[in-house]
Amino acid sequence: MITDPRGQPIGWLLDTRVPTLDGELFTEVGSVIAERLRERGARQVVGYGFGAHPLVCSVLAVSEGDEFKGGLIREERKEHGRRRLVEGPIDADQPVVMVDDIINSGRSASEALRLVRSAGFAVDGLLTLFNFTWSNGQDRIEAEGLWVDSLLDLNLQEGTGSGSDSA
Repeated sequence: MITDPRGQPIGWLLDTRVPTLDGELFTEVGSVIAERLRERGARQVVGYGFGAHPLVCSVLAVSEGDEFKGGLIREERKEHGRRRLVEGPIDADQPVVMVDDIINSGRSASEALRLVRSAGFAVDGLLTLFNFTWSNGQDRIEAEGLWVDSLLDLNLQEGTGSGSDSA
């Protein structure tokens, strides 16, 4: 049985983790995301959670030399060692772009934004694979001063899926 975050049964789930961890699709997705990041002038990419981590790694895998730096956002600061919230060779003097598989309500992206900012990083935007447009996630993140771009906008409540205007 598939459930929502409240434990209620749901009829479907868009799980990107399996396909984005497949070798062939991994590099294809990384290439598309890297191109979008280049268009925005971004050079640092961070991700929060299991849907985002493969995306960060895929961008790094297809980048040319040191074109991109990547970071993985922890849920809380590590209590020993370097005590970091964001792991990776990223530079706090340069802005980052967050990546994620899906934006729906924006709660996860808002939490990631809070954590990254608390670690001393400026965040320019959020790039996702899918935007569930029936929810207010994009508005929520844009209200924080970030741009939001998605490879595909989905509005399944109207029974249709449409390509993003920026695709």
